[in-house]
Amino acid sequence: MTENPFYVPSTLAYELPPFAEIREEHYLPAFEQGMTDQLAEIAAIAADPAEPTFENTVVALERSGALLRRVRQAFENQSDADTTPGVQALNAELSPRLAAHSDAILLDQGLFARFDSLYEARESLGLDAQDQRLLERHHVRFVRAGARLAAADQQRLREINGELASLGTAFRQNVFTDTRARAVVLDTAEELDGLPADEIAAAAENGKALGHDGKYVLSLKNFSNQTELAQLTDRALRARLLEASLERAVETNGPLAIRLAGLRAERAALLGFPSYAAYVVADETAGSVEAVDAVLARLVPAAVANAEREAAQLAEAAAADGITEIAAHDWAFYSERVRKDAYDLDAAELRPYFELERVLRDGVFFAAGLAYGLTFTERPDLTAYHADARVFEVLEADGTPLGLFLGDFHARESKSGGAWMNELVQQSELYGRRPVVVNNLNIAKPAPGEPVLLTWDEVRTLFHEFGHALHGLFSAVRYPFFAGTEVPRDFVEFPSQVNEMWMTWPEVLANYARHHVTGEPLPTELVRRMAAAENFGYGFRTVEYLAAALLDWAWHTVPVGQEIADAQEFEAAALKAAGLAMAAVPPRYRTTYFGHVFSGDSYSAGYYAYIWSEVLDADTVEWFRSNGRTVRESGEVFRTELLARGGSVDALDCFRAVVGRDPEIEPLLTRRGLNGA
Repeated sequence: MTENPFYVPSTLAYELPPFAEIREEHYLPAFEQGMTDQLAEIAAIAADPAEPTFENTVVALERSGALLRRVRQAFENQSDADTTPGVQALNAELSPRLAAHSDAILLDQGLFARFDSLYEARESLGLDAQDQRLLERHHVRFVRAGARLAAADQQRLREINGELASLGTAFRQNVFTDTRARAVVLDTAEELDGLPADEIAAAAENGKALGHDGKYVLSLKNFSNQTELAQLTDRALRARLLEASLERAVETNGPLAIRLAGLRAERAALLGFPSYAAYVVADETAGSVEAVDAVLARLVPAAVANAEREAAQLAEAAAADGITEIAAHDWAFYSERVRKDAYDLDAAELRPYFELERVLRDGVFFAAGLAYGLTFTERPDLTAYHADARVFEVLEADGTPLGLFLGDFHARESKSGGAWMNELVQQSELYGRRPVVVNNLNIAKPAPGEPVLLTWDEVRTLFHEFGHALHGLFSAVRYPFFAGTEVPRDFVEFPSQVNEMWMTWPEVLANYARHHVTGEPLPTELVRRMAAAENFGYGFRTVEYLAAALLDWAWHTVPVGQEIADAQEFEAAALKAAGLAMAAVPPRYRTTYFGHVFSGDSYSAGYYAYIWSEVLDADTVEWFRSNGRTVRESGEVFRTELLARGGSVDALDCFRAVVGRDPEIEPLLTRRGLNGA
């Protein structure tokens, strides 16, 4: 049998995983060996007869689990980006085992005793700032994982964590399966009236790929309001498409959401917190439930008032078609009509100027060169995990190698919905590693030979996700624990949101927004109208987002023991209590396909992070525009003081080092029209 490629570090450039050699059957033995190896390493640390030192305890923990890290990073990327029935089955098997493995480390009393003794003596150990922070953050992690609990409570915690891992995997797989099952299949192109010709062709290609040759298939995106709703003229089809989206996994995931929320509340109570939200936010930049409540409560009334004003405008437009009441499936369609009438701006008019390759190279990469001096060279000699994924080498301004960037931009049946960034190799001075990061998007693949034309929202997503990639690429820390995006959840979206500013930065926009046939630049008048229309729709977008954030918050502020009979009834009551029960504006994610918060712990009780981070983002964009430095000088400050630091420095201290003060909310309120302006 061929040697398992995970058993030794990759010999490829930047230790890129050897995807050409990796087979599905390699994963399980590599996981099992990796867990066995790490537990042996942990046992050796805990049993070391020498007095605990930073090197033989803290650094030793950082060095442990190298094999497990290699296989896990490759597997988790495939699970999201190119799954198979075998990978899904393996994910279901491994999730509780990995949770148990984590508990075996974090609840190891011998290991914790060594960390605890070092923590108590930390001021006398002569550690530098990064070493001391590593010790302190590991200690926090042990305590928050239950290291101080009695044995019986630790056993219950292990049971909860195992069940949560299994349920989260089941939830994710149910969303994946039902999202595909609910794709809307149509017999004729005429039914898609209103969509641009290239999108109709893409629907035909999608039908062919999904086994519906000769038909047209609209696959669902992972959020509620599907992008086609803005253009489809057939109102019944719009209603059908939105219903397919909103009803995803209701029967399978409703009970799972109830159980997940209940188990999280129980876990929080075991650890001494009144709710799971209180447990989560205690270790975020927000610091307390009350702080999050205050910001969200401040935003809701103004956002709803804006959405209601927008609804009145839409109602006037819809009345011309004999529609007396705007429904949820009408909102996007009549928004486009109002935008066209009021601002003479048609979304279809913009798309020919946003061809994917040009936006990527002359927009996203160009902006990274402008602000940070980076250059990008495609490396076709390096094999990615899928034929659609491309590999680029990233170089500093002086030609020094920085890392690898993988771009995987197209939707496919084997890929999860949405857009995200993964790290395939974490930067670490301890290991002498440079970063390898990947961006995944879900842009529809056109017919062969046709250009890939983006919507304005897809352009935004491309810039946003590349902001996460830069966070990983610029990481310059000693320990993998701090690398790249290993920062508080309510801070991690901040750098990616800042990177969105480049899409409209005049020098950048002029460089990439060119007609894909003629090469003509986006007309100045069209740019002006885009800017004028930018604020229209903020009411809808803010309410849609806040509804999802407060829905997440409601599920995770439930105290332990509270019975929830029905997920949909709970959802409706939560939205009503939050003042966000607008029938025409469904939450960006409903409970049963809210993968951010129920597929795992990454955003549970943390979806508020997007608006929380946007406070920092809006403030920083103003700083970039008005600090008196050149773009390149400002980029260098943002990079060295914030992006490069990862989690090695307190997140808000990084912000202060850039902007020179605490964050202020006014720029966000102005941006979203929430300050009465």
